[in-house]
Amino acid sequence: MAAPLVLALGGSLLRPEESERHAWLSSLADLLSECNTPIGVVVGGGAPAREAIELASPVIDDVASLDEIGIAATRLNAAIVAQILQGAGLDVFPGIPSDVVSAARGLGAHDVVVMGGTRPGHTTDNVAIRLAIEAQATCCIIATNVDYVYSSDPKRDADAQPIESMNLSELQEIVGPPIHGKAGGSAVIDPIGVQAAIDNNLSLAVIDGREMSRVADALAGKPFIGTRVEVG
Repeated sequence: MAAPLVLALGGSLLRPEESERHAWLSSLADLLSECNTPIGVVVGGGAPAREAIELASPVIDDVASLDEIGIAATRLNAAIVAQILQGAGLDVFPGIPSDVVSAARGLGAHDVVVMGGTRPGHTTDNVAIRLAIEAQATCCIIATNVDYVYSSDPKRDADAQPIESMNLSELQEIVGPPIHGKAGGSAVIDPIGVQAAIDNNLSLAVIDGREMSRVADALAGKPFIGTRVEVG
């Protein structure tokens, strides 16, 4: 059996503001049905997670408890994606695994495993990277709503430059030290996950997941529009 791949889908890709999200989900099902390798899909919480955390935060000040709320949102999103893929005829692992060991085991028996978060302190980027490590995947692809890793935050810095290729150490310099931030926070890639990739020599790819052709190219190992993050 071919080595698996892991695809992290940012929760923003499922947001209601994306008017073509139903077509996007259908395209995702079509793409994964054509893959000849097992695929682990890790789904983020997006707006529902942030809104739930915002609702709870005035009365809950424990970060771990707020993380649990966000994790519940990721698993709901994962269940939606899993049911859509199963409905399209894909061989999907039944249920939503709550840990990467179970998910990696599922990739040995099924074409697709879909999961969300696992435990407080682990963003879904981090979960995807750890699943890739556990499953001995060849790459972890981070599909989000930005087209590249940038030299700085392009929302705040008009001079931020897109980066097509870099190594893991350079990425760590941009995302910062491996420290868990506040519940519901977001960065291009979770810094704790980046450290795990460094420790385990796992290459990454960052792409705009709204463009399914870019996801397809990255999954196929072809040149893609986005940032390739190599070991080193």
